[in-house]
Amino acid sequence: MTSAALSRRDWSPFTRYRRSLWLLTTRDLKVRYSTSFLGYFWSILDPLVMAAIYWFVFTQIFHRGVGHEPYLVFLLSGLLPWMWFTGAVSDCTRAFTRESKLIRSTTIPRTIWVTRLVLSKGIEFLASIPVLVVFAVLSLWTDDPAQLHPEALWSILAIVLQTILTVGIGLIVAPLVVFFRDLERAVKLALRFVFYASPIIYGIRDLPTTPIDFHFWGAFNPLTGIFSLYRAAFFPQELDWFAVGIAAVISLGLLAIGTAVFSRTIRTVLKEI
Repeated sequence: MTSAALSRRDWSPFTRYRRSLWLLTTRDLKVRYSTSFLGYFWSILDPLVMAAIYWFVFTQIFHRGVGHEPYLVFLLSGLLPWMWFTGAVSDCTRAFTRESKLIRSTTIPRTIWVTRLVLSKGIEFLASIPVLVVFAVLSLWTDDPAQLHPEALWSILAIVLQTILTVGIGLIVAPLVVFFRDLERAVKLALRFVFYASPIIYGIRDLPTTPIDFHFWGAFNPLTGIFSLYRAAFFPQELDWFAVGIAAVISLGLLAIGTAVFSRTIRTVLKEI
């Protein structure tokens, strides 16, 4: 037996999990972009088009009373993490049905088939951040330039919380779709609702407090607190620690629920796929 094979045998379970996760994630990214002419640009084209549409509607057609200037930077700071969230959750609905043969034939931990989707979309999100930086730099030649603040460091916490939240939801959705196929379409509809219920085209400070305190209840959407951490880089007034605290509690709770659901259903899932 070769020394390389012996060293693989000595790997800890965590090391084997990490290496398998990275191998599958890089495979996903290579397959996704190897057959695409534009490759990387597809990961930024969708949020750019959406941002351009909302910018045009709310600055050129309607009188906008929400958000901050420069509005395009404000939009992208919410749209880019949203694309990570919605893309990962949507892919998780097909985590077991898309590659069922490969899943049955391997012995790696089954949670990898969810976490690799979250990780690959997260890498795409990180790769799209330079686009936000470019528009922030271009705004320096406008009347309302974007200024980078020390609160940008809180983006690291936002990434951690969003990863926990998305993995938790993925662990719930991925196995349940195997039993309830209509859940895939239900998730897509729910994501459309969550888009408008999250502070993306508007800010957390724009939520009315009368006659219903939407600012308070909106904090129970975990994306509200997470997006406020991202936005704080250029708009520190958007940072809301109450919403961040709620986001942390809900994210950890959903991860715990997702782990429990996944462990209870995975054996039946493997029989069904």
